[in-house]
Amino acid sequence: MKRVLCLVSAMNAGGAETFLMKIYRSLDTAQYQMDFCVNIEKEGLYDAEILGRGGKIFHIPSKSESFRRFTDELSRIVRENKYQNVLRVTSNGMGFYDLCVAKKAGAKNCIARSSNSSDGGSFKVKAAHKIGRALYQKYVDVEIAPSDLAAIYTFGEKDYKSGKVTILPNGISFEQYGFSQSERERIRKEFGISDDSFVIGHIGRFMEQKNHKFLIDIFSEVCKTRKNAVLLLIGEGELQSEIREKVKAAGLADKVIFAGVRRDVPSLLSAMDIFLLPSLYEGMPNVLIEAQASGLDCIVADTITAQAALTSSVERLPLGSAKVWADQIEKVFSGLEPGSEDISKIRSSQKLLEEYDIRSVAEKFVSFIV
Repeated sequence: MKRVLCLVSAMNAGGAETFLMKIYRSLDTAQYQMDFCVNIEKEGLYDAEILGRGGKIFHIPSKSESFRRFTDELSRIVRENKYQNVLRVTSNGMGFYDLCVAKKAGAKNCIARSSNSSDGGSFKVKAAHKIGRALYQKYVDVEIAPSDLAAIYTFGEKDYKSGKVTILPNGISFEQYGFSQSERERIRKEFGISDDSFVIGHIGRFMEQKNHKFLIDIFSEVCKTRKNAVLLLIGEGELQSEIREKVKAAGLADKVIFAGVRRDVPSLLSAMDIFLLPSLYEGMPNVLIEAQASGLDCIVADTITAQAALTSSVERLPLGSAKVWADQIEKVFSGLEPGSEDISKIRSSQKLLEEYDIRSVAEKFVSFIV
């Protein structure tokens, strides 16, 4: 059996972590096993599933908590367990340091998988990225990214253009994400959403990158003309309290649902009428692929790579004017007016490229393992 040690902050409901779990579920665990090294002590969302599939979970301090302990403990784990394959999920070049530690501890195949197309705009973060890439990229044997923008940001334009970076799509199980009328009805009943309501959906952690403030501005504009509009927000995060206050201040508390972290994402997507993603930046958002697979019309920021638009249902708009976004949403809602066409027929008409099937992605993934 070949084992891969995956280095992540925590195995919770982030895009990169969800991507790893989709790969993991698709592997023949008699041949391949994925273990995880995390930087938190408390149980993560996926921990029980990992252990149930025969995976191991190691807990070590983060570099910011104790650089020396992080280095020593990671080195010990790689050395004692004789890991030949180590994968680091990161967008910042400083994350390559982890692979430097793994390589020196005996790992033969160090894989870096880009998780984003930016880390924010601070000078400190940008400087760390450039320094880390210069110092530690030589310890990376395999470079993987979910999109062109993520590849260029994490590994550099030279590596991307030379073909050194492999684009590995964020695959999904199409059977799981197909539209379900019964699940649409179940979710709407759970949240008290009427059949004639138009539901705008968003899935993402409450953090600066996801741009929830602008999302609320958009919804406020929508509500000026659509009294039966509902905003369904899936996720948690450090800015959730601030966004709740903004919703209250705008007088929208009875129209915005904070659903928290959920495991039934396919069902939630079926309950929505349109999906918004006004992120400041993304690598290749899992949720956008999933939304398209469920047949949703999607309006996303043009900061997100055009590669993410796999169907004609995606409209990319610039950030800035909430009114422009609201007008586009109104166009979509007009096409969904009751009686215009059966929603199940609209939602079942979407197709995605075969390369995004999780089985194809998993086959490509194992080709990187030695």
